[in-house]
Amino acid sequence: MLRAAALADLLRGGHLTDKRGRVAIDVRHPCRDPVLDALLEEIAGSKPHTWQSWIGHRQRAAVRAAHQQLNDGGWVHLQPHKILGLFPTSRVTIRDPRVRKELLDRVNTALHEPIGSIDPADAALVAIIAAGDLTLVLDRKTQRANKQRIQELTELSGPIGPALHKSIQAAAIGEV
Repeated sequence: MLRAAALADLLRGGHLTDKRGRVAIDVRHPCRDPVLDALLEEIAGSKPHTWQSWIGHRQRAAVRAAHQQLNDGGWVHLQPHKILGLFPTSRVTIRDPRVRKELLDRVNTALHEPIGSIDPADAALVAIIAAGDLTLVLDRKTQRANKQRIQELTELSGPIGPALHKSIQAAAIGEV
């Protein structure tokens, strides 16, 4: 989901474009965000790949970089933790609960306001949350009740939502 969100941000910011289902750099200028700049640099130094391919590529490094950036900025608290006492990970705690409330409000607005008034960033947000089945933000009951609307928002968001959905499906059946 993180790589999908980064690609959506770069697409929406005019850094990337879709060329026959493949990611292409539209305009080369700095993003002023180290995680986005690193992804843009990675894309620039590579041959063209599909959106799905970029979503699945180097996920762990992207998560580590985003965690560090959010921790350094004071947005989250990272607590080292081990799953089953073996696998190192981090528990992430949002420092300001208003951030989660704002996220929920943006999702709720996108689900209920006229489609023409929805910010494309919010459409991409809902598409990514739904494709990633992030039930802390969009529970299954709400997803079922808004299935058609989520599909409309996914279409509005461009290639990211469908590519994330395909990437998750492929991972679930062991293709990635």
